[in-house]
Amino acid sequence: MQLAATRIFTDDVDALVAFYEGATGIDAARPHPLFAELRTPSGTLAIASTSTVPLLGDGAAAARANRSIALDFLVDDVDATYRRLQGVVDVFVNEPTTMPWGNRSLLARDPDGTLINFFAPVSEVAGADVRLGA
Repeated sequence: MQLAATRIFTDDVDALVAFYEGATGIDAARPHPLFAELRTPSGTLAIASTSTVPLLGDGAAAARANRSIALDFLVDDVDATYRRLQGVVDVFVNEPTTMPWGNRSLLARDPDGTLINFFAPVSEVAGADVRLGA
């Protein structure tokens, strides 16, 4: 088994796609107006309209309701990413910060409120996998 994608349901696919294209520099594939995918070598971020939710089951998902996950994006330079995201990101949760487990991390929110972590390993920490997000 492998995780194929993480999907965000939104009321505004176009706005969320534009945000993630700007934040990641990845062009989204748009096989349908109600759906998009940002594909990376390690996984896919899918964005779907909430109008597709009834196809999954009544009330199966809701836009802007998540406060329990973070999307982790491995970047080369967190500080450069922070500077680049000025004008793209409206809500930064923190400024670039070096975490005790050895990652430099920048937390932000997408337009629907999903937490995003842009991180880079900066040092080896005994007993820790520094490639973990946050």
